[in-house]
Amino acid sequence: MSQEKLYGNTPCFMGGKKVKLSDGSANDRDVLIYGVPWEGSVTWGDYTGCELGPKVIRLNSARYSGYLPELNHMDVLSHYKIGDLGDVDVVPADTIETMNRIQNFAGDVWKTGKFPVAFGGDHGITYPIVKALSEEVEGKVGIIHLDAHYDNYKEYEGDLYARSTPFHRIYESEHVRNESIVHMGIHGPRNAPETGKYANEVGATTISVRDIRKSANDLTELARHAYSIASEGTEAVYLSICSDVLDFAFNPGGPVDGNGLTSYELLELILEFSQLGIRGMDYVEVYPQQDTNDNSSHFVTYAVLYALAGNILRENKK
Repeated sequence: MSQEKLYGNTPCFMGGKKVKLSDGSANDRDVLIYGVPWEGSVTWGDYTGCELGPKVIRLNSARYSGYLPELNHMDVLSHYKIGDLGDVDVVPADTIETMNRIQNFAGDVWKTGKFPVAFGGDHGITYPIVKALSEEVEGKVGIIHLDAHYDNYKEYEGDLYARSTPFHRIYESEHVRNESIVHMGIHGPRNAPETGKYANEVGATTISVRDIRKSANDLTELARHAYSIASEGTEAVYLSICSDVLDFAFNPGGPVDGNGLTSYELLELILEFSQLGIRGMDYVEVYPQQDTNDNSSHFVTYAVLYALAGNILRENKK
């Protein structure tokens, strides 16, 4: 079956419909996909190329159906209609303008009330997306941040919006309840002592990869604990996923971080968070140039399907 193309040979995500907010074509969609092909400061040698993520994720999504036999034979695409909004029009030479454009785009998406999924790009995109959400809801926002790293440096070589800084900017937001930020899956020596210390100082919660392993027989209970923190005193919970929360054995197209989650563990956590109720999500830091067989890009479709499956399970309980 032919799939609608966004541009060139790039299909809409999972065979969805190409839509716009401006002409009302997104109104009959349940899920809205958008890409943010942004890479700012390169913080580790020549490890670069994540701005290609949205394109390659879409290309690889074309091989999948929405059928998940392991989840009681659920067919996600029989429940939800997907709309693909294309990409935010970033400006590679202008970080501030790009952050503003991401925020404005995300703000328009939040206003629809649909379930949005953003593909990065580097993790710097999360700050303007969350800022837009905080302006949309009447109250505070909580965040579940699945990542190997805190990403809360004050700046990187003068860049306030580098991939290693978004949570510092988020901590500074008056609309985000810092006590409702959960950094989950944190591990490895590419963190610095000051990052963990600062997260603790602002009141954020850290759940390390060892904490997850110790709860391996009851991931559901741990996810519920994390969600209870993120949802306390907030009007919306947002889920942000960096690919390197996965062990590099499961994430060859991401930063080389060992001792991470398995693909099973990450999907189970996503499923549970979604069942409990998330307003939207992003998936960032996939590097297609490092990903010989597109393994990491393929996995993003799994992550989205499990999030949508969780939404369906939550709706069925109502």
